Amino acid sequence: MEVTAVATQGGYGSSDWVTSYLLMFSDGGRNWKQYRREESIGGFPGNTNADSVVHYRLQPPFEARFLRFLPLTWNPKGRIGMRIEVYGCAYRSEMVHFDGKSSLLYTFNQKSMNPTKEVISLKFKTRENNGILLHREGSNGKHITLELVKGKLILFLNSGDANLPSPDALMLGSLLDDQHWHSVLIELLDTDVNFTVDTHTHHFRAKGESSYVDLDYKISFGGIPRHRKSVAFPHKNFHGCFENLCYNGVDIIDLCKKHKPQVLIMGNVSFSCSPPQTVPMTFLSSRSYLALPGTPGEDKVSAIFQFRTWNRAGLLLTSQFQHRSGAFILLLNDGKLKLSLSQPGHPVRDVTAGAGLNDGQWHSVSLSAKGNHLSVTVDSEAASMAHSLRGQIDSGDTYYLGGCPDNSSDPGCASPLDGFQGCLRLISIGDKAVDPISIQQGALGSYRDLQIDTCGLTDRCLPSYCEHGGECSQSWDTFSCNCAHTGYTGATCHSSLYEQSCEAHRHRGSSSGLYYIDSDGSGPLGPSLVYCNMTDTAWTSVQHNGSHLVSVKSSNGESPHPVFFKYTASMDQLQAIIDYADHCQQKLTFHCKKSRLSTPHDGTPVSWWVGRTNETHTYWGGSLPDAQKCTCGLEGNCIDSQYYCNCDADRNEWTSNTVVLSHKKHLPVTQVVMRDTGRPHSEVAYTLGPLLCSGDNSFWNSASFNTETSYLHFPTFRGELSADVSFFFKTTAFSGVFVENLGITDFIKLELRAPAEVTFSFDVGNGPCEVTVQSPTPFNDNRWHHVRAERNVKEASLQVDQLPRETQTAPADGHARLQLNSQLFVEISAYFGAGSSVIYDFQHYNDTFSKNSSSFVALFHEDLTLAGEMATLSFRTTGMPSLLLYVSSFHEEYLSVILAPNGSLQIRYKLNRHQEPDVFNFGFKNLADGQLHQVKINREAAVVFVEVNQNARRQVILSSGTEFNAVKSLTLGTILGPPGADRDTLRAGAHGFTGCLSAVRFGPAAPLKAALRPGGPARVTVRGHVAAASRCAEGAGPGAPAREATRPLAGRSGSTDEGEPLVNADGSDSAVIGGVIAVVIFILLCITAIAVRIYQQRWLYEKNESNIPKTGDNAETTLKSELNMQSTVNESQKEYFF
Repeated sequence: MEVTAVATQGGYGSSDWVTSYLLMFSDGGRNWKQYRREESIGGFPGNTNADSVVHYRLQPPFEARFLRFLPLTWNPKGRIGMRIEVYGCAYRSEMVHFDGKSSLLYTFNQKSMNPTKEVISLKFKTRENNGILLHREGSNGKHITLELVKGKLILFLNSGDANLPSPDALMLGSLLDDQHWHSVLIELLDTDVNFTVDTHTHHFRAKGESSYVDLDYKISFGGIPRHRKSVAFPHKNFHGCFENLCYNGVDIIDLCKKHKPQVLIMGNVSFSCSPPQTVPMTFLSSRSYLALPGTPGEDKVSAIFQFRTWNRAGLLLTSQFQHRSGAFILLLNDGKLKLSLSQPGHPVRDVTAGAGLNDGQWHSVSLSAKGNHLSVTVDSEAASMAHSLRGQIDSGDTYYLGGCPDNSSDPGCASPLDGFQGCLRLISIGDKAVDPISIQQGALGSYRDLQIDTCGLTDRCLPSYCEHGGECSQSWDTFSCNCAHTGYTGATCHSSLYEQSCEAHRHRGSSSGLYYIDSDGSGPLGPSLVYCNMTDTAWTSVQHNGSHLVSVKSSNGESPHPVFFKYTASMDQLQAIIDYADHCQQKLTFHCKKSRLSTPHDGTPVSWWVGRTNETHTYWGGSLPDAQKCTCGLEGNCIDSQYYCNCDADRNEWTSNTVVLSHKKHLPVTQVVMRDTGRPHSEVAYTLGPLLCSGDNSFWNSASFNTETSYLHFPTFRGELSADVSFFFKTTAFSGVFVENLGITDFIKLELRAPAEVTFSFDVGNGPCEVTVQSPTPFNDNRWHHVRAERNVKEASLQVDQLPRETQTAPADGHARLQLNSQLFVEISAYFGAGSSVIYDFQHYNDTFSKNSSSFVALFHEDLTLAGEMATLSFRTTGMPSLLLYVSSFHEEYLSVILAPNGSLQIRYKLNRHQEPDVFNFGFKNLADGQLHQVKINREAAVVFVEVNQNARRQVILSSGTEFNAVKSLTLGTILGPPGADRDTLRAGAHGFTGCLSAVRFGPAAPLKAALRPGGPARVTVRGHVAAASRCAEGAGPGAPAREATRPLAGRSGSTDEGEPLVNADGSDSAVIGGVIAVVIFILLCITAIAVRIYQQRWLYEKNESNIPKTGDNAETTLKSELNMQSTVNESQKEYFF
């Protein structure tokens, strides 16, 4: 059947459930394959309790007869318990088996052919790594061939064009000889080809005009008929099974079964798929081993097996001869097979065979020793040690494959070499085949870390994550990229080795000379060699092949051939250079004698030039496009005032025009055409100068964030597999967020976490990760600092200025894709008045996003258990006691962060409703001192790490539990009577919080952003006076919170409770009048204070504005001067360069 989804549930009414598992499938029950979810190599997350159902839709679905659920982890307080449901549909299957000598030849009806499009689809499975799947020929050597080569599918396309040196080859797939079904789809549309293997597609457009559709009306499957010998490469017939083979919708196998004349069967084919099933086994770790009994008493040693691996080294086989007369070790060393023989009283003897055996292919090994002769054969290469054995050699008691147990005394197990990681199959010891199922059932031998009836080898280089042509190599658990000769560096060859422009070289103090520049940075364009002329302006000069004087003169009345200019950079590279530059130009000098640029009668141009987009241009010099005037015509100083170009005067003497072309959209010049040279004595010569560009729009751009509520909107950050961010900044602020982008669960953030600490944090589905660079001197010194961050599937890195680059390696078997959906924005702060609060509803959060998510498990919902979380916040207050943060659950579990009546920080975790909370008092000092403080809490199971102000760090252990169940909501500020809370939390919640809060996060949730962003989602409830604060990070004394510069909330979604109205407010008229007078006086005082404040702000604004240059050019000059001179500005200014 076709399996489309699976669902799991725990044991009914119990504490038994599985929290993660592997899903395996097979069509024969003897050779299993793991279903891999998205790009993750790990398993499926399971259940968090016994009752909820966790459902996964399988993309793509698969066909199988057998399924296996392999539990990995389960509830530590219970046992393994699973209720399972599988979703799918019936699957129609037509199969044919080829024995390696047979094939099918299909002759189709010419009238039923689609002359423009052909579609071929099939599924196949095999244990052989080579073979022809299909072949079709045409005239002049034209052909299409699909061949399995070393476990990869290659589609050879030969157009029959004699000018092309070799056929095009499209390669997809890897390890396709695994005896599992693989799907193939080939679509031919004239010269366009779509080639798909499983989920990977290759789009290709053939060179030339020849179509791949106009071939013969015969196509062969499973091999090439003997009478068709035109294919130049050697071919081997396919040995294995086809399923649902269709050509343009015609079921070929069905025609075969009905003995239709369109299909000719050659050789022995059968219409069922029952090839011999081999049972492989996987050695999962370097500690894996398989111990098999020998054949004691035999006077010979014999072992045969096949292996495949990516590792260059590892122990394959070792055994000690009987009576301790010696031992042998068969190992993989540097990709070669090495046999070492040791006998008492004799030196160790080695023999080597094979090379490059760590290529992921199956290799056959045969070892035999008898008499005084020992030999080893790998594939077809043999090596031997003749007359090397001393004395009688008898087979030992035990053979160890892949490694040894810890307590083994076998001499071969003393080798320092790591164990083998890879797959073995077809094992024979002493001429007796080994049955892996007997091993699995415990009836034969012993093993550790072994997975029987599956080969778990995966190709980590398919698809290759090495960019820019980097060469991918791999081992069992990782891959690496060789970036040599690519011009790029990093774990995946992502970051360019070169600056983006001559302007950037100039900023680094480089002098004039030849340099490589990479205009699009880490983009797809490679570096180009240019000349950088470092004058007052950095000029980028790109040369071409026609810098010499070009003379044009007709011969025999024929028009001269145009001259084409080829530059040292490609056209895409030239376009990038021009697009990023402020200004570009190209000088063109004409020398003409009786040669005109346009005719005098109607102005028809007889000369023109061609630009970057192959458009013809007839304007010259600095004139506007299509003006058909030279520079002298615009300036009115041509030698003949009747004409707009000196050459148009048509004089029988040499004249000249020097023009400068500066319209960026049309540059560079690729061709110059001079046609008026057919008359007697007509002649022209010209010189085209190099392309010159100055400025760099990607380097000289800036933005000032003058308040903490300032922000810039950017499109969603697109960097699923690799991305980089770089910028300059300067500030006097204590902390702040530079860049942040959120997804449903994923996020990426760059921030100044402390004056001397820049942090790059992100989550791609494996949990939050951080990379931090710490400096011996503060970054908030009002000087420019350069930040460069990169994240790829291998690692994350962060570098600031010239400080050492910090990295963090990504998990090898985790998620790799960064999935974001919001805009980039900057962290904000909020002022909380008395009695105010912000409530962030996690359940609503889940409902909002589940509508747009295909996942059945979102980040927060009633059934989710958090094994750990990270919470951060910054605050400034003078109130005691105060509730800083409260996270509740549906099960009366909670986390509370409060300030005690003495101002000390307290953190309370209650992860079991039936126990008292864990209370941790961090008595560093009184934190209600009106200064800004930062708190970071990171819990992993029962271990809690707490950090205050980046220097006070403590670790505590919880006793109430290890899991935070059913997270419900997060509250900032006042909360009344939360169920299940302790007395001190209730008292702090009643007092609430008065002051400034900023940078509040719980996992990926940012409640202040949700509350203060205009048009925010409805999952946030704001009660009382909560307003955006612009200067939360500034220090202040007691009472400072009352003076926060705030911005009231307006126009946002979500409920806002302004407080309960007064009821039964009864009083005398005098009381009413007195109250009115008091209110009026208070309003007048407020208006006066506001007016004075506005006047002060306006005076400061005008004073600062008077120091800012008015024009864009002056602003750029000022910015460049600041970058180069690191000039000082006012200490109160907070500015980030982006």
